[in-house]
Amino acid sequence: MPPALTFAAARGEAIHRRTTGKSASKTGDVTKQATLSSQLRLNNDTALPHYLQLERQIGALIETGVIPLGTTLPPSRKLASDLGLSRTTIQKCYDTLRRNNLLSADGRRGFTVIAGDRVEPSLERLKGFTEEMREIGRTPSSRVIERAVVADRSVASVFGLPSTASFLKLVRVRFGDDTPMSREVAWYNLSAAPALETDDLKGSVYELLRKSGAALTHCEQTIEAAQPNAEECATFGFDEPRPCLLIKRRSFAADNQLIEYVEGLFRGDSYAYRLKLSI
Repeated sequence: MPPALTFAAARGEAIHRRTTGKSASKTGDVTKQATLSSQLRLNNDTALPHYLQLERQIGALIETGVIPLGTTLPPSRKLASDLGLSRTTIQKCYDTLRRNNLLSADGRRGFTVIAGDRVEPSLERLKGFTEEMREIGRTPSSRVIERAVVADRSVASVFGLPSTASFLKLVRVRFGDDTPMSREVAWYNLSAAPALETDDLKGSVYELLRKSGAALTHCEQTIEAAQPNAEECATFGFDEPRPCLLIKRRSFAADNQLIEYVEGLFRGDSYAYRLKLSI
């Protein structure tokens, strides 16, 4: 969802999701333009400070989906002026919401909603995107951007194969409940899984590999911070680069043969990995 979404459109989007289970179109049916300030009510007949009243009300709007994931809140100066409050009061409210993991400080952009639809899959075992989304109750889907059989010397060196070896290059945008979650560039060893050349690859490639006798059993994976390029920003609906997670994975079959090498860029405003560690 584009971060410039108005709060009126945000409310319409949230209602549409709750009633249909789908994301509304960018144009939507909402015509009345509302502001965040029009949805807030301050009570002067209470000992509760204004910043906490605002924090509770904005927090409720976020958690109920009225203000959806990715929405950028008004600058503190603007909201303070609209409500007739000091800028310090608004800053304290935003800071409290940030400490409660509902907002993310986004530099000059201000504060962006990160809660509600945030995905926190666990990393206790090897699994693909499709399985990951299903485990957390989301509907996975993919859009194939590029699919080609290639011979690439640098890719062959990753797999430890001759430079003439053939690989399936697959570029996909992966969605969870119609929200673009990642853009993946993957290469597959066709000598180990030749059926991938003709299979329907809109679903789970891992499931296809299992059926073809080249099931993945273990992987080596790194996760690092990355900045999206212009094409990736367009994929995620960012109007300027935002922090993302770059996940690089080498996945192997039981005989230690490298089957897959994939680089996936995941949006940082809605994706966080959860680990369980023990002594």
